Amino acid sequence: MTFSPPSSVFSSVREAFSLSGRVAVITGGAGLLGEMHARVIAEAGGFPVLADTRGEAAVKLANDIQKEFQGSALGVGVDITQKQEVVGLRDAVLEKFGRLDILINNAANNPKVEDETGDAWTRFEKFPIDAWNDDLAVGLTGAFLCSQVLGVEMAQRGKGVIINISSDLGVIAPDQRLYAKDGILSDKQPVKSVTYSVTKTALLGLTRYLASYWAGQGVRVNALCPGGVETGQSIEFKKRLQQQIPLSRMAQKEEYQGAILFLASDASSYMTGSTLVVDGGRTCW
Repeated sequence: MTFSPPSSVFSSVREAFSLSGRVAVITGGAGLLGEMHARVIAEAGGFPVLADTRGEAAVKLANDIQKEFQGSALGVGVDITQKQEVVGLRDAVLEKFGRLDILINNAANNPKVEDETGDAWTRFEKFPIDAWNDDLAVGLTGAFLCSQVLGVEMAQRGKGVIINISSDLGVIAPDQRLYAKDGILSDKQPVKSVTYSVTKTALLGLTRYLASYWAGQGVRVNALCPGGVETGQSIEFKKRLQQQIPLSRMAQKEEYQGAILFLASDASSYMTGSTLVVDGGRTCW
């Protein structure tokens, strides 16, 4: 089946970027970037659904967004590693809004690198299988289940958007020198976990697979690879990382909202199966 371009190509730029009346499910919605994704959806006229294991936080944040933007929002407590809970999420969304337009697979574990013991558990040779399973369950299996349950709903309607939140570390390997600490033996230095790289890289493969799989059903699937967000990291860490970034700084949490709006809206109507890297230029060096 061949789909015509949206009728809004384009009477105005404003119309191209509008999400008026569209419903967007954001996993990890109560997190740092999840909140930013939800806010730009609401500001563009859409209705964000914040899905998070921290149900109370998701509900509170949804209520705050609803008041601020005078629209509708929903917070839902859900474990996206459990298919029946994802089915329940879908049913709750359809019951409240009667439609589902956008899925942002944002949820992920991100094990902390910092370790003051001098015996970092994140090192590959020590990495626990339980942590491996848990990190992949949230960041990859969760994206698979949400895409399977919610994506099918969109495919049956003949239109939808999925945005997989990867990372610059889905494109490049982590530079473990960024995390090095003085006075610690090399085989005990803290490192970025293997699961973060594996999960974020795998999401790019899932993006390409689903983009081709559902192209005939009008569901577009793209990935966003953000760089690191400044959240109070040590001065030494930021100094090291900034030397690897042409713009010489980390991102502010609001700086990915434009990319999310572009990918979620008809402004990106001829884009699917692609990876949008927004990293201050880090991966171009």
